[in-house]
Amino acid sequence: MALPLLPTTIAGSLPKPAWLAEPKKLWAPWKLEGEALVEGKRDAVRLALSMQEKAGIDIVTDGEQTRRHFVNGYMEKLEGIDFKNLKTVHIRNRYDADVPRVVAPVRRPKPVHSEDVKFLRSATTHALKFTLPGPMTMVDTLYDEYYGSREKLAMAFAGILNQEATELAALGVDVIQFDEPAFNVYFDEVRDWGIAALERAAQGLKCKTAVHICYGYGIKANIDWKKTLGSEWRQYENIFPLLAGSAIDQVSLECANSRVPLELMALLEGKDVLVGAIDVATDSVETPEQVAATIRAAMKHVPASRIQACTNCGMVPLGREIARAKLEALAAGAAIVRREIG
Repeated sequence: MALPLLPTTIAGSLPKPAWLAEPKKLWAPWKLEGEALVEGKRDAVRLALSMQEKAGIDIVTDGEQTRRHFVNGYMEKLEGIDFKNLKTVHIRNRYDADVPRVVAPVRRPKPVHSEDVKFLRSATTHALKFTLPGPMTMVDTLYDEYYGSREKLAMAFAGILNQEATELAALGVDVIQFDEPAFNVYFDEVRDWGIAALERAAQGLKCKTAVHICYGYGIKANIDWKKTLGSEWRQYENIFPLLAGSAIDQVSLECANSRVPLELMALLEGKDVLVGAIDVATDSVETPEQVAATIRAAMKHVPASRIQACTNCGMVPLGREIARAKLEALAAGAAIVRREIG
């Protein structure tokens, strides 16, 4: 499917229906079980696709409707990880969380998302993006009692992710995106092994590859952390030059209603830039003109041919109607700039 100039997409997640999981709550438990849950997830995917397509989104996702959590939703399908006896750790240098423990070699006994993607591909003719957790963020969302090295564990995860991503690309996924919010925190590790682990996860893929790096969902821990970052958020300055030299095709970042200096995007020369033009930390709905203004500002530093209009982060904590309105604003704002360019 041919894409227009300034195509629109989302970072990944959308709110789940109230009959599937509690609204406006991260990692909410499922309300269904067994076959009813399987059917419910697919119905939710249909709704997520419909919301995006009707809003005018060009590159759609499943809204992560089949997963409770963007990291654990994948890791819980792997062997070598104990999800019953949790450990409290300080993750992302921001907040304490009860996380699973690595107690043996991590293995993927079978494909995790192949059946989801087969259904997803059959349910839409739009270009399709599928999100997976990045290796560094996986490492930072558990407690390691086996490998004794964050790098070794990350490389083990990267090999597993590469198997998964290769299968999903063969099933018709156009973009595989790895979510790496940990890249905005552990700059030395990003340099020493994070980029290498990301490239290992994406090795040999025939589809487009992307990495999403943001300042987090609009939850209190993230909002409080942002207040400590000063008048300019320059974390991207540490990692964009490294990503510019990597094999990854696209970088998804946060721009709307943030203190990120947009000139940092120039450090991503040669990459497609997914410009976050929708703030997911507020119920206030952007106007199309506000979205257009963010895109125009990005065009001062990145050629229009390399820009996609996106959301800052996942939208799962928002109300469904708020999310719908924000998607419509995103598409309308991109259309304004597209007409201006001609």
